[in-house]
Amino acid sequence: MQLQPTVFDIDCKAVSEKIEDFICEYVAQSKTKGVVVGLSGGIDSSVTTALAVRALGKRNVLGLILPNANLAQHYEDDARTLARQLGITVKKVSIADFISAFTKNVDIELSKNRLVLGNAMARFRMIINYAYANYYHYLVLGTSNKTEIMVGYVTKYGDGGVDFEPCGGLYKTQIRLMAKYLNIPKPIIEKPPSAGFWDGQTDEGELGITYDLLDLILYGIEHNYNPKDIAKELQIKEMVVERVLEMTAKSEHKRHIPPVFELE
Repeated sequence: MQLQPTVFDIDCKAVSEKIEDFICEYVAQSKTKGVVVGLSGGIDSSVTTALAVRALGKRNVLGLILPNANLAQHYEDDARTLARQLGITVKKVSIADFISAFTKNVDIELSKNRLVLGNAMARFRMIINYAYANYYHYLVLGTSNKTEIMVGYVTKYGDGGVDFEPCGGLYKTQIRLMAKYLNIPKPIIEKPPSAGFWDGQTDEGELGITYDLLDLILYGIEHNYNPKDIAKELQIKEMVVERVLEMTAKSEHKRHIPPVFELE
């Protein structure tokens, strides 16, 4: 067993072509006209949007910028830079009023809980995504990567409630490789990944682990390596591997449609 960064090496050109075909085929089968995508100014949404433009053409991709009141301006600036580079139409809809109404009407304990508010923001954004998708007869394009999906770092019926996930089979490490291949602006590639729920919030800060290490652990788990062997190979404590295993187990429900009781 060799858990090294090289396990994530991919032929970006070949992968890009396969994902583009996947997007084209899915949209064609759905008999829709294009896709709506939330532009966060982050690397995942940028890579996904670039692939969608290559697959469908710039006129069939609508970018939505959905900031909250506390989001730093550079997220919007980066999103608009990407949109100009790709030549797509962008609309901005602030979710600040949604959040304000939410916090004023729920119990005070909920209104002060960051996890509750973060999930609410993700769901409000998806409401807007689907409103535009319904109007234009588009699909909502997911922007999650394999790493996030495996550990459940998505909001159920928020960023996890989309029509399809073109990059859901790529680890975060591979998303970075694709970003360079697709000429995504350097500031987007280099900025710390963030869901943009509050100023200073980062994915790695919430997860409590770097994506570089997390990807290697998940790769080992996916290939059925023993947790002890993974820990030994990566020179980390076994409890770190066990914590990642726990994250994947607890989030299993996010990777499946709701179970239905069948009356026999």
